[in-house]
Amino acid sequence: MRYTLSLVAVLAFIWLANSGHYTPLLLTFGLLSIALVVFLARRMGLVDRESQPLHLSMSLPGYYWWLFCKIVQSNLEVASCVWRGRQSIHPASARLETKLQTDLGRVLYANSITLTPGTVAVELEGDEILVHALNAGGLEELRRGEMENRVRALEE
Repeated sequence: MRYTLSLVAVLAFIWLANSGHYTPLLLTFGLLSIALVVFLARRMGLVDRESQPLHLSMSLPGYYWWLFCKIVQSNLEVASCVWRGRQSIHPASARLETKLQTDLGRVLYANSITLTPGTVAVELEGDEILVHALNAGGLEELRRGEMENRVRALEE
């Protein structure tokens, strides 16, 4: 029930934030839409801990701030490579093993890699992520494990 109420709250917030019109008719349509989506999601068995990760609520803003800083830093590094020209770009790919236990953790880790400029998570299969990087330094940074450790801290 906790996850259902969370889903209702999230959908209501999205509806109200995007609507901009608060007439009784539109509020009724919003309420009916939310009820239909929640009904279908519950019937399909999609309302659970992974679809509504409430346990991440408190630690996620800190992770987002850290990731934002990494994105800015990586943007500056990519811009530097572009300014220096082709000789400064040395593409590399590697399979990185991850010790993350949950699907949510692995997906969050792979998405974080892709959001960081200069690296792309190409494939996520089991405990391995195929990563392509603009320079080998991007792979080395991932091998040091800071990003994986931060995602693991979110999981716990």
